[in-house]
Amino acid sequence: MSGHSKWATTKHKKAVIDAKRGKMFAKLIKNVEVAARVGGGDPAGNPTLYDAIQKAKKSSVPNDNIERAVKRGSGLEAGGADWQTIMYEGYGPNGVAMLIECLTDNRNRAATEVRTALTRNGGTFADAGSVSYLFNRKGVVIVPKGELSEDDVMLAVLDAGAEEINDLGESFEVVCEPGDLVAVRTALQDAGIEYDSAESSLVPTMTVEVDEEAARKVFKLIDVLEDCDDVQNIFANFDVSDEVMAKIDA
Repeated sequence: MSGHSKWATTKHKKAVIDAKRGKMFAKLIKNVEVAARVGGGDPAGNPTLYDAIQKAKKSSVPNDNIERAVKRGSGLEAGGADWQTIMYEGYGPNGVAMLIECLTDNRNRAATEVRTALTRNGGTFADAGSVSYLFNRKGVVIVPKGELSEDDVMLAVLDAGAEEINDLGESFEVVCEPGDLVAVRTALQDAGIEYDSAESSLVPTMTVEVDEEAARKVFKLIDVLEDCDDVQNIFANFDVSDEVMAKIDA
């Protein structure tokens, strides 16, 4: 998992100054709107909405956009789309298992986009259930390091239900059961520790080590998938060594 997370953390930093910023904003706004529709427009009583708003704010999405998304989702303002969450399964280069989560108002378009991206970039579309068994639903909180040590983070979250803490280089990844996500996030806040994101995620139960050539192919496929408007999240079970990551970053 570490390699994939390191790459995800790097992407998170780059995204803020990236040319794809508008696309990222749109996905974060969609998240807020759906969270408000499912659990109501009050972040105090809707932890999923609270976390979606926090993530949008951390990524510099303007407050006006966030507020309008909450209103659309909770029915206080017209214009909300009928977003549906669909999970597609597939394999990337080197047999890397992939789950592709879409938020879409057009299932046929989403399926076509995902299938095309996979088949043109060394992947294959898979039947439902053929990949998902390789992943577990977990709560994941990303904490920027700053002056923090792993012990600082562990002391803050251990009693709240944290299962493991992974060092991602410039940040820590705190993993817990989905039901403990609010408790872990709250424990960090109570300890005065900043976090970048807190969300439900799919974590692989086993990983596939990839070399530089395969890693480049996997990253290219993920880039193409992320360019699809309907694709919201991508989960994959590849692992990349620090040495390979350094070569790719160079």
